[in-house]
Amino acid sequence: MDTVLENLNHCILVVDDVKDNLFLLQAVLEAEGFEVEVADNGRFAIQIVETNPPDLILLDVMMPEMDGYEVLQQIRQKQDLPYIPILLLTAYEETDPVQGFTLGANDFIRKPIDFDDLMARIKAFL
Repeated sequence: MDTVLENLNHCILVVDDVKDNLFLLQAVLEAEGFEVEVADNGRFAIQIVETNPPDLILLDVMMPEMDGYEVLQQIRQKQDLPYIPILLLTAYEETDPVQGFTLGANDFIRKPIDFDDLMARIKAFL
């Protein structure tokens, strides 16, 4: 219960074009006490970050129109935003970790997601 109360002060933005992934991550994070915002595309994610910056972003790499790397790059280039930890969500074959870290990602989380691992990584950055 104490962990849930500690998490109530933190907002996480989840960005994924797959609705089932958004629903599952939102349910898990809200059960842990986090406030959760969701975006199903990169442009909407950037709008959310600009208007109400979250404490942490879980960002899918493979999305249509604007992939996670482009979203990451645009967020990191905005000097007027506070620093926000960004964890990239990806399947093994989808990513180039060097590219992600070069653009400013803080960590990678592999799919399928191990939720104990996810929570440990989130807590390490908050």
